[in-house]
Amino acid sequence: MMTIRKSCPADGPRVVEIWCRSVDATHGFLSPQDRRDIEREVRGFLPDAPLDLAIDGDDRPVGFMLLDGGHMEALFIDPDHRGRGVGRQLVAEALKREPDLSTDVNEQNLQAVGFYRRMGFEPVGRSARDGQGRPYPLIHLRHTGSS
Repeated sequence: MMTIRKSCPADGPRVVEIWCRSVDATHGFLSPQDRRDIEREVRGFLPDAPLDLAIDGDDRPVGFMLLDGGHMEALFIDPDHRGRGVGRQLVAEALKREPDLSTDVNEQNLQAVGFYRRMGFEPVGRSARDGQGRPYPLIHLRHTGSS
């Protein structure tokens, strides 16, 4: 049984580990240099970010999301726990708080694109570059109210 709780400073190393493992499993399109640069940025802010954590029965974080108002800035699941409803549970929690939820997904991350589509998100736009100006297109999504 998964539970969701707010992160605390002690969770920092584990959330960075989840991010690294998740990105390595799903973001093969990143250049090695961009992967290193992004990780450096993530290590600088993620441990102190106000995250919602999915916690397993052993009280261990297995996934997290970062919400900024009505926008989901991040959703990452440990690869060992993918396909078990962790992402679905986190998105459901976000939708309880913000039914008009939006998010962005890397166009090359086809697994994530499919996940969000199954969760009821529809494309509302596209950017040729990511938020830091790197050449990784983003699809802008908004929840349609059906999932």
